[in-house]
Amino acid sequence: MKLNELTAAEAAQRLERGQLTSEALVAACLERIAERDEQVRAWAFVDRERALAAARALDRAPRRSRLHGVPFGIKDIIDTADLPTEYNSPIYRGHRPKADAASVTLLKQAGCVILGKTVTTEFANNHPSQTRNPHSAAHTPGGSSAGSAAAVADFMVPLALGTQTGGSVIRPAAYCGAFAIKPSFGAINRAGTKFLAESLDTIGIMGRSAADLVLAMEVLTGRSAAATVNRAPKIGLCRTPRWSVADAAVQANIEQAARVLAKAGAHVRDFDMPEGSADLFDRHKVVMGYETARALGWEYHHHRDEISATLKPRLDEGWKVPRADYDAMREHARRLRREMAEQLREVDFLITPSAPSEAPASLASTGDPIFNRAWTLLGVPCVTIPYGNGPHGLPLAVQLVGAHEGDMALLAWAHWADSVLSTK
Repeated sequence: MKLNELTAAEAAQRLERGQLTSEALVAACLERIAERDEQVRAWAFVDRERALAAARALDRAPRRSRLHGVPFGIKDIIDTADLPTEYNSPIYRGHRPKADAASVTLLKQAGCVILGKTVTTEFANNHPSQTRNPHSAAHTPGGSSAGSAAAVADFMVPLALGTQTGGSVIRPAAYCGAFAIKPSFGAINRAGTKFLAESLDTIGIMGRSAADLVLAMEVLTGRSAAATVNRAPKIGLCRTPRWSVADAAVQANIEQAARVLAKAGAHVRDFDMPEGSADLFDRHKVVMGYETARALGWEYHHHRDEISATLKPRLDEGWKVPRADYDAMREHARRLRREMAEQLREVDFLITPSAPSEAPASLASTGDPIFNRAWTLLGVPCVTIPYGNGPHGLPLAVQLVGAHEGDMALLAWAHWADSVLSTK
């Protein structure tokens, strides 16, 4: 196996044992970027010499964490003092923040190497980026964390940060065949991250195994890994009120995953979301639109001509959302959050679609976040694990959903689920 193909957990173990240097690992990742990024276009900025110098310094330094020496990609809406942060907008071309975001600081303190900035859609919204799906250049990689998902899936970097406001971590990871966690709302400090919607934005992580995500969450949240599971889980099969939007391949894949997990001993039962949950899928835009318009108010009023034709009308609509509608939708979400919390006590986790299909054969769209919006509004942790393939041979996935603040327990269950599903 080539060094750049190691999972973060495998690389971390070799680094700790002295069987691998950070410099060799970073050099292998940079070689892969040089080989593939002209086709995939996952990276906004890479400073090769800076990354290698950081790796060499870390090889000489005492270990700071279990991820010491492991490289990360950083979505280009997260501030970095050493690299430009442009939000994929001409308004910010050449912009260099004076400070790192809190998440980047935590990674550096843990001895991680910042390999570069991964491509985001414009302001992490829905205008398609230049990134391509690494499995097929004609298919979308999803968005808005397109570059992070594609870079991890294409073996350019073992871990990368993304953000989710609707479905921007889980969906692109599913489309590209990566593992990812969208943690509980607020689990990872967002200081220094360009806001899109302050009540929804959540920093997430892309990796190549559940173990990778555990290591990154330890560094970024200070929480310890959950104990290894030693019993059969109670699983809720959550088709959601929008099950009909999922295509036949996704529906069959989720049903198959449920059968495989049940055969492995899990207690699987149907799980119905609280009454009124359909609004979470359909009216998420009330909250996101209202907050996004105001978060990008300066850009909208002073640089309107430099905003894409995709984003501009969404901002126009966001300014039209009455405060009363916004407040009502947030109160509705709070009520359903309480009801879901009670229902989730009955299961260890839910399984549900990560996306309605494999990555669509289009670069004009980033795909549909219909199966992500509700969980983002509810603020609960979600993990996507690759499982199955669609009609074009592209990755499918299963999304696991857990109780609020139960992130590390959900990752333990994700490891168990993947160990079962990956053998079938």
